[in-house]
Amino acid sequence: MSVLAGAISGYLENSSWIRRMFELGTQLKAQYGADNVYDFSLGNPDLPAPPEVGEALMNFAQKSSEPFAFGYMPNGGFPWLREKLAAHLSREQGVKLDGDDVLLSCGAAGAINAFLRAVLNPGEEVLTFAPYFVEYGFYCENHGGKLRTVPSVPGTFAPDLAALEHAINENTRVVLINSPHNPTGVIYSASDLAALTHLLENKSQQYGRPIWLVADEPYRFLAYDGATVPSILPLYSYAVAISSLSKNMSLPGERVGYLAISPRLKEKKELMAAVAMTNRILGFVNPPVIGQHIMAGALGSNVDISVYAARRKAMADVLNAGGYEFVMPSGAFYFFPKAPGNDDVAFVNRLLEERILAVPGSGFGWPGHFRLAFCVNEDVIRNAAPGFARAAQAVRDNAGE
Repeated sequence: MSVLAGAISGYLENSSWIRRMFELGTQLKAQYGADNVYDFSLGNPDLPAPPEVGEALMNFAQKSSEPFAFGYMPNGGFPWLREKLAAHLSREQGVKLDGDDVLLSCGAAGAINAFLRAVLNPGEEVLTFAPYFVEYGFYCENHGGKLRTVPSVPGTFAPDLAALEHAINENTRVVLINSPHNPTGVIYSASDLAALTHLLENKSQQYGRPIWLVADEPYRFLAYDGATVPSILPLYSYAVAISSLSKNMSLPGERVGYLAISPRLKEKKELMAAVAMTNRILGFVNPPVIGQHIMAGALGSNVDISVYAARRKAMADVLNAGGYEFVMPSGAFYFFPKAPGNDDVAFVNRLLEERILAVPGSGFGWPGHFRLAFCVNEDVIRNAAPGFARAAQAVRDNAGE
């Protein structure tokens, strides 16, 4: 007799490949020493937080003995911080926002869950492009919804809008996109986003109710070679942008995120009241006090992006030298190469023999590839080069190439 809900038992049996590989890496490091294991499994940024973060903490510490310094505030966060965040996002997103257009949350994941709880009815669907971040499926099921995937364009990983149009039906409630993209590093183009929003406008009219467009964009700050990340907020009334401080300030454990809606939305008061309520009833209650003060003092600061750019180059050098096929990432800190032999699980296991940890593309709904997170020291990347070369050559030798 199981003491667990059936769905959770299933989740445990099919746990995230990302976490599985991360935990295996911990075991290997204990066995061989950390310097002899090359862990590219988890997107856990290793760069120190910007100095503004420490300054903000010190400033808050001086006020921490005041009454209610750690007390409750409105479920959507401090109103004064929402105004400050809105001014910052107005510049970033290219659209005029005010404090009523943004809401603070317990990380981007908290914002996504609060939003889905506010708009999803049981049985309704969320569409996203594969490959995709596997947690999206859990988030949808948390609220009685269902995640359906639509393939990206093979070879480029651009959104396949024809496939999306075919997938949309009367049960479609949300289209969830991620750009810069995890796991491919692709940035969706302005023309693709314009075509996407035009499609959703037409489909919303066809079915007589809005289809929401949600952009999950914690990697917005991390674009290379002069690339820009277009905003969806000016394009579509039912657009929502969600992000956090996790990646740009190296604060994933502090769990501070936010949601911003298009100011064109006529029902914005209704939506924001609903998301503030779901933020509470899901048990988040309100975003962390300390994290909000960090945001207030450090808003606009980022980690040193040039470090990630150098690591990206190093990773590309290693993969090219090993004969791998891959799309050069335009953003984020991931590569998503083809797996030699086309069996991603088998190849990731072969990499383990070289003490290299990667994540199979099957964990992102896209078999035949594997993900590498290059948010690690550049020495780790370059020292892994011989192992990458040996693993790929072994597969080619077995295939008689």
